[in-house]
Amino acid sequence: MKILVHICCAPCAVHVFPKLKQEFDEVMGLWYNPNIHPFREYQLRLNSVKKWAEQYQIKVIYEDVYDIKSFLREIVYRESHRCFFCYRMRLKKTAIFAKKGKFDYFGSTLISSPHQDSRLIQDVANEIAKEYSVKPYLKVMKEGWKQSQELSKKLGLYHQQYCGCIYSEEERFKGKNGAKN
Repeated sequence: MKILVHICCAPCAVHVFPKLKQEFDEVMGLWYNPNIHPFREYQLRLNSVKKWAEQYQIKVIYEDVYDIKSFLREIVYRESHRCFFCYRMRLKKTAIFAKKGKFDYFGSTLISSPHQDSRLIQDVANEIAKEYSVKPYLKVMKEGWKQSQELSKKLGLYHQQYCGCIYSEEERFKGKNGAKN
């Protein structure tokens, strides 16, 4: 069995890929993150994924398109539901590539992060699975996440300080309630 996994960042990939290799014959990654802001942050995360993939000889498809405008068009005036639209953009792209590549499953490293809404990711993935006739991998793998974060630090991989979008950047540096930190 084959699975194509959307990669949000190297630290999450360090956590997810070894577990998936125990379940699947072939595990391949997909880098597609139009949400990441600013461009410098995007480059840091992308380069970290490339470093990790090279170290561990992981095959990754790089949809290396900095497309912040498409992300913002999708989100504007729906900011309170931004995670839904963000998950949908990235999982949809993964499902499309999975179908074209004849993968049995598609998934995302996002589901492993305690900072993400696993239930929402599962709901979005199920919806997309019906649309593209590719099975979603929905297993939540949060156990061991903290240890993998330590491992990724030892490997010298970049660790981001916020989810990625301009809104999460504002929350991180300004505070969720709008107060300046």
